[in-house]
Amino acid sequence: MTELRSNRRVLRSIGAVFAGFVVVVVLSTATDALMNAVGLFPKSGPPIAEGRYLALATVYRSVFAIIGCYTTAKLAPARPMLHALVGGAIGFVLSIVGAIATWNLGPEFGPHWYPISLVVTALPCAWLGGWLEEASWRPKLL
Repeated sequence: MTELRSNRRVLRSIGAVFAGFVVVVVLSTATDALMNAVGLFPKSGPPIAEGRYLALATVYRSVFAIIGCYTTAKLAPARPMLHALVGGAIGFVLSIVGAIATWNLGPEFGPHWYPISLVVTALPCAWLGGWLEEASWRPKLL
């Protein structure tokens, strides 16, 4: 009986981290598409290489990372902060891999500060998402 309970807890933990990643990917992809549709991001040519577009993308992706880690913490069966930080650690590693993979591929991948910003913000955003859940802070909607 306890083995079954333990297996369920592990599956719920994995599901919580996965759900947080789904939230981040869906929100980021939808926002990128919206930014292209309304003309805030360039529609043609190389990927976004201008700093002002990348700064905006860094801001909204950081907010989405916080929301994703909050979701992870909310769904965690126990120890919400640990789950949020695990999600952040995975994002941190993936950001490092992305930075290394694109580092010398040319100016069409933008300035080097952008992938570095994703690496630097991964764990603080994860901590903030976990903290928001642990503090039982809830935004008041209209």
